[in-house]
Amino acid sequence: MRESILSVGIDIGTSTTQLIFSRIILENKASGASVPRIQIVGKEIIYRSRIYFTPLLSQSEIDTDGVMRIIKQEYKSAGLLPEEIGTGAVIITGETARKENAAQLLQKLSGFAGDFVVATAGPDLEAILAGKGAGAEQISKDKNCTVMNLDIGGGTTNIAVFNNGEVIDTTCLDIGGRLIRFNRHTGKTDYVSPKIKKLADEMELNIGSDRKAEITHLKTITRRMSAILEEAVGLREKTPEFRMILTTRELRRNYSVDFVTFSGGVADYIYDKNEYDLFRYGDIGILLAQAVKESRLMTMFTITKPLETLNATVVGAGSYSMEISGSTITFTQDVFPLKNIPIIKMTPSEEQLDGGSFVGKIREKVRWFYLDDKSVQLVAIAIKGIENPTFLRVRQIAERIISGMEVITQQHPLLIVVVEHDMAKVLGQTLYRLLEYKKEVVCIDDIKVDNGDYIDIGKPLANNRVVPVVVKTLVFNS
Repeated sequence: MRESILSVGIDIGTSTTQLIFSRIILENKASGASVPRIQIVGKEIIYRSRIYFTPLLSQSEIDTDGVMRIIKQEYKSAGLLPEEIGTGAVIITGETARKENAAQLLQKLSGFAGDFVVATAGPDLEAILAGKGAGAEQISKDKNCTVMNLDIGGGTTNIAVFNNGEVIDTTCLDIGGRLIRFNRHTGKTDYVSPKIKKLADEMELNIGSDRKAEITHLKTITRRMSAILEEAVGLREKTPEFRMILTTRELRRNYSVDFVTFSGGVADYIYDKNEYDLFRYGDIGILLAQAVKESRLMTMFTITKPLETLNATVVGAGSYSMEISGSTITFTQDVFPLKNIPIIKMTPSEEQLDGGSFVGKIREKVRWFYLDDKSVQLVAIAIKGIENPTFLRVRQIAERIISGMEVITQQHPLLIVVVEHDMAKVLGQTLYRLLEYKKEVVCIDDIKVDNGDYIDIGKPLANNRVVPVVVKTLVFNS
């Protein structure tokens, strides 16, 4: 049986804000007597808003009222009411996620968007979302190869590497097309980001606020920015300037790359747009694209164009509800409802569990959800589990989970575990004991999720024997 729902994707980035409305087709793939397994089997974009510059009150504050006006206006232009939308996703990325009032904007959007996925994406998660939205992930899966996507936006360049559909590496640099902005009429510079100002000063370039923007200096700084991207992907020796521009850890580069793709606001001008008005956007985006076109990135890698470049964004989400068995779940405190909890999915082999590499892989995926150097979102870990495990095996799995999720339990009062097989009760109790009863534990089973999903867990039903769970799968326009 199929059904369709209307979904919206709202992407609020460093430079631009856009809405995309789509129709998502859901189908129950389970047999008649089985627990429903709803999958997204199709999508159709029915309205795409124009792209707005993200409104700001200052360099450190988002204009939340301005963002809400854009959203309400685009609902009106699409001929849709908020109550007609069944599900969706609101993602705040880039420098916008670092603004002082980003949390306030999330709260406003949450109230406006109902049960949508509403999330702030740190640099690693933003890189992954961009790579998925562009289609780099799908290319790697279809061709069984390794694809590196560089998403060059207004304030950051987010790099994600996919091997056969799986994320294997990410990084982020403060390189983007709107890090220098100027008045098109007067030619005077309105804004230079602190890092780019420092870079320009070290190069003895006359680039600063309220100064005339000289094209030779701007071309020199964008060539240097492009060279730093070459350093990031291993084509040049790394310099102190690279360390300054890097916002997360650098790429490991212990793999070969089959294809490189570009997405983001700069990407169209890298691929095939000839633009004679270099400053049509009042920034250095087109100059940066030209510098990348002339760089080693284009000659040392095999370049392919993804399905999406500028619009590499989420178009919404599909969701479904499922009741789970209460006989094998654990929750040490009624912390429900829990909403918009991102999932990291782990499928360890027996050898990984025995060797301990499972812990490192958990920590790697947790890193996707860092918002900055110190803070990390609350995430849930999902594992397949083991049928009829020994107590020793359960304890070993619990120890590995606690070690891998250490930063989560340090910053949050709750550990959430989702298991496919019926072992949540004994696993949850073991986790609670190993945490010395100092952290609450929610451990549920008979739920199948994947990386990139979000879940809501409602209040317990049937005398605390079951909890309702909504799984939300992000949908991309690639």
